Parts: sequence; structure tokens; C-alpha cells
Amino acid sequence: MQNMQNLKRFAALTALAGCAFTAPTHAGELSANASVTNNYIWRGLTQTENNSAVQGGIDYSSDSGFYAGTWVSNVNYGPSDVYSYEHDVYGGYAFDAGGVSWDVGYLYYNYDKEAEFDFGEVYLRAGIGGFSAAAYVLTNTEADEAPGQDFGAGGTYYVSADYGFEVGDGIGIGLHMGYHDGDFAEAFNGSDSGYYDYNISLSKGGFGFMFTDTNVSGPAADGGYDNDQYKVVVSYSVDIEL
Repeated sequence: MQNMQNLKRFAALTALAGCAFTAPTHAGELSANASVTNNYIWRGLTQTENNSAVQGGIDYSSDSGFYAGTWVSNVNYGPSDVYSYEHDVYGGYAFDAGGVSWDVGYLYYNYDKEAEFDFGEVYLRAGIGGFSAAAYVLTNTEADEAPGQDFGAGGTYYVSADYGFEVGDGIGIGLHMGYHDGDFAEAFNGSDSGYYDYNISLSKGGFGFMFTDTNVSGPAADGGYDNDQYKVVVSYSVDIEL
């Protein structure tokens, strides 16, 4: 077409949070989150035709490191499409070993029934200090393949690298680069081939500001999406203890 409260947008939100890797609290707790943004960006691409979105979710993390959660947002891919929402469900296990923070899990993306484009990914993330790297790999989808396409497990992937740091007075800076490739990514995103996305972000408290761009080509770069042009994203989010 990403903090633990939204695994899909991990790269963007960890950058906005000013740190490159954040594992669950391991406190055996239930929490919620809510946010508003002028543009919902996923892997560098708008999911709302560059319009605003309201988002929120609920998460549970156990003392052992196991966690699960759900998250929802409005989406819009054009005046004639059947998409109105995205609902994510995920679960995994996070732990520290050898000075490295690890996180492995599964993420399922659910859309309107008429779209018939739900899909799932497995992911692995690792972080040391302010640095992190992540890989997401397609496992399953209900979408039908067109001739010459391969939507099989492992055929599509997204990899990213992030670095986050604080500059004082609670201000966080984040740097991100990612790469998305595979037949399913091209079909879902409307891209001609694999593409890079990159962003620089700033955060303070619940406020976030991000400058993002990609080198995507194809329908995803056309008017209404303009994903080959830089975008400025402003957001505000709150965490809620339950």
C-alpha cells in the first residue's frame, strides 16, 4: 500500500521516540495507546492518500517476555477502493542476550473483507544501544497471484536499520533506512520494483515530527500518493495504563 504498540511501523515510531530499539516492559501489564497524525506512513508510503489518520491499540506484555497486542487505523488508497481500515494483531517474545535486545514474533494485517488482501509476516529485530536492525518476511496472504507473481512464504521481505539518540531536554532524534522488495510488495504497494525508504525524525513527549522520502516508482509515485516526493509528518500520541 510500524514501539511495541505498533509493530508494523516500528522503524518510524522508534525514530519518533528517539531510540532505535524498545523491548516490552516485561512487567506483566496491560496498556493502551492512541494517536493522531496528518499522514499515515508505512515503510515510506502513505496509507491515507496523504490525509490524516486516527489510530490506537491495546497491548499486553508478561514478565517472561511474551507479548501480544492489537492496533487499528483508518486507511484510504483512492476514491474507488474498498479499503477503510487496517487492523493488526501481533504476538512475540522479547529478551536480552549477550548485551543484545532481541524480539521475534508474528504480525497479521487485516483489512476490509471486500479487499481480500490480508497478509501475515514473521519478524526478527535486534538492538544494541541506539542501533537496531529488523527483518520482516511474508508468510501468508489471502490475495490471489496474477500470472508471473509469487506470493509464497519468504518471497517478499522488508529490512531496516535505525539509530536513535537524545540531544537534551527530552528531545529525541531518529535516523531510519529500509528496503522493501518482492512480488507481494509490488502488488500491495503499487510499485514497479523494490524501493528504499528513509526518514529523519524528532520527538518530545508525545509530539513527533518526521521528514520522510523514498525512491519508489510506478503507480505508488503517481498523483494522490506522490510517494516519490518527500513528506512531512506531524503526530501526537498518548500511552494509557489500564
